[in-house]
Amino acid sequence: MERLILSMTDLISPEQGYGSSGRQGCPFHDVRQRLRRVGLRPTRQRVSLGWLLFAKGDRHVSAEMLYEEAMKARVPVSLATVYNTLHQFTEAGLLRELAIDGAKTYFDTDNSEHHHFIVDGENTVIDIPASAVDVAELPKPPEGYEIARVDVVVRLRKIGA
Repeated sequence: MERLILSMTDLISPEQGYGSSGRQGCPFHDVRQRLRRVGLRPTRQRVSLGWLLFAKGDRHVSAEMLYEEAMKARVPVSLATVYNTLHQFTEAGLLRELAIDGAKTYFDTDNSEHHHFIVDGENTVIDIPASAVDVAELPKPPEGYEIARVDVVVRLRKIGA
């Protein structure tokens, strides 16, 4: 597994600055651009965590999983910073939060409409395409509210377990 070791010069050089287009194609530039588009300042920690989150494609991570990845990649962040950053990314629309039983929370890098399988007894979350789930009828929301989205979680267990 490749290690990600960051220094300030990896994130931004003095002559290029935050607004430079000279870093097109650079993964850190891409993360900075993504953060700017949603109104988040591309701080060193946000860019580093964003790179760890988004560089591997669509996936589901917990704060603890991301913190562990950051430690392995020698990204100097605290677990509290990881939690705060994940919540900021979620509020900005970069992630979807998936709370399981109130005890476990995953953050999904895929913002498209879809649902999830959860494997009981494992830290496994599997995407279900939205078209594979038929929600025939939804209840009318209380007055003053509207339905923002429907999240279906289907729990799995291994046969014979």
